[in-house]
Amino acid sequence: MVTPIRRALATCVPLLWFVRVADGMPDPAQRDLLTRQETSRQTGGRVTLTAAELKLDVQLRRLKEREMSAAPFPPAVHFFNAKPLIQESPVFKLLQEMPKGAALHVHASSLVGVDWLVKNVTYRPHCYVCFTWDNSVRFVFSDRRPFPRWDCVYWQLLEALRARLGDPTGFDDGLMQHLTLFTEDPDGEYPSQEVVWEKFERAFVAAAGLITHAPVLRDYFYKGLEELLHDNILYLELRSGLSKTYELDGAVHDKVWTLKTFREVTRTFRADHPDFLGARVIVSVHRALSVSEVKAAVKEAIQLQKDFPDVVAGFDMVGREDGGRALWYFREALSLPADLGVTLPYFFHAGETDDEGTDVDQNILDALLFNTTRIGHGFALAHHPLAKELSRKRNVAVELCPISNQVLRLVSDLRNHPAAVLMSEGHPMVISSDDPSLFGTTGLSYDFYEAFVGIGGLRANLGTLKELALNSIRYSSLPAHLKDAGLVMWQKKWDAFIFNNS
Repeated sequence: MVTPIRRALATCVPLLWFVRVADGMPDPAQRDLLTRQETSRQTGGRVTLTAAELKLDVQLRRLKEREMSAAPFPPAVHFFNAKPLIQESPVFKLLQEMPKGAALHVHASSLVGVDWLVKNVTYRPHCYVCFTWDNSVRFVFSDRRPFPRWDCVYWQLLEALRARLGDPTGFDDGLMQHLTLFTEDPDGEYPSQEVVWEKFERAFVAAAGLITHAPVLRDYFYKGLEELLHDNILYLELRSGLSKTYELDGAVHDKVWTLKTFREVTRTFRADHPDFLGARVIVSVHRALSVSEVKAAVKEAIQLQKDFPDVVAGFDMVGREDGGRALWYFREALSLPADLGVTLPYFFHAGETDDEGTDVDQNILDALLFNTTRIGHGFALAHHPLAKELSRKRNVAVELCPISNQVLRLVSDLRNHPAAVLMSEGHPMVISSDDPSLFGTTGLSYDFYEAFVGIGGLRANLGTLKELALNSIRYSSLPAHLKDAGLVMWQKKWDAFIFNNS
């Protein structure tokens, strides 16, 4: 009987033999063979391209070579400074046209650009603003002036405030600064991970009062799907805490109402745009909660998935991993579905850290122990050979969010991103955007650019892009028949993209 270990060793013998016999000048034919074998292992390395695709691939390589020889090289520069350079890139413009499949790692509070929040939502009637003691803002819609509270002593009606200002352009720009991380001096303003994460979390809180107003939430969901479709994305999996929503008179809706609204908006959007496949929710809770609170949240997620099987994809824990509680801390709560004999798919954030050897660093292995369906970020995965092997064998994809990792200061030059190792090995992977509104992006094109040009380097080709796009549908939570429908829909868009650009 040939064991898997013997089979693996047998495949290595020819390669080892090449190395042993190359005492003098190496055989060029052997070198070419080794190069082809290594290339075949990378993401997209086994994708067979058509004649038209090969023609476009040659064009892409030429464009990429030109960008990699230029200075400054955008992936080596902080995204906030590189964004104007990327927008001028011919590679980026091609990526905007390319059908990218699905966005599988996006947080609900940052789905829509801050321009729309400020220039549309804050201009609606009955919108109040309050400036807090910690240099942040709070918004609320109310049919009367809100009562003072601990963080907001004085509420002002935005309509009246803008009328007094005359030209509110500068004021609106200031509001946007509270809802995004963007700055012209990112290194100076965010000297550490702690500083950028503090601003990051304040921006979420600031946006909450706008997004959770019931009439806004409907429009917000629809607008978010519009922005995705505009970037040639056909499906979304949205991480959401399903925060309670409120009406003008203060009446509050529960999570069931939010899920029903999400389902209704998605159905309406699909009716308006038949080339969009749909959207689902990954119910999320913050890792700052207690074990008992997470246990209650897991029970609730089980029920919500039972009641909304077409909408609820599974469960995740969000919030900064460094300084937060590790997954193992919540083992009693996370074991609950198995104890009850039910299935609740997990989509854990894990390995969004550069602190090797800590309890948080162990989240990668613990996520796999709890049978996570995908790994959110997985920045630390390359440093865990066993976890990497397990995730590959189980076909657990990494949700790579390169711009997020750079902005939140895990890596400065994206050529040095650990995912370069994963891509060279063809590890299961999808590209996503994490918190696009906070980073000043929409859709996936910017993140695809950083992954394709920066992380993938010259080896990444059209086959890489094709596999990454297909992966986003293959590794989605969709049932098999909808995955098949999505692949057909994507292929039609892909063929048109190739025809228009080759």
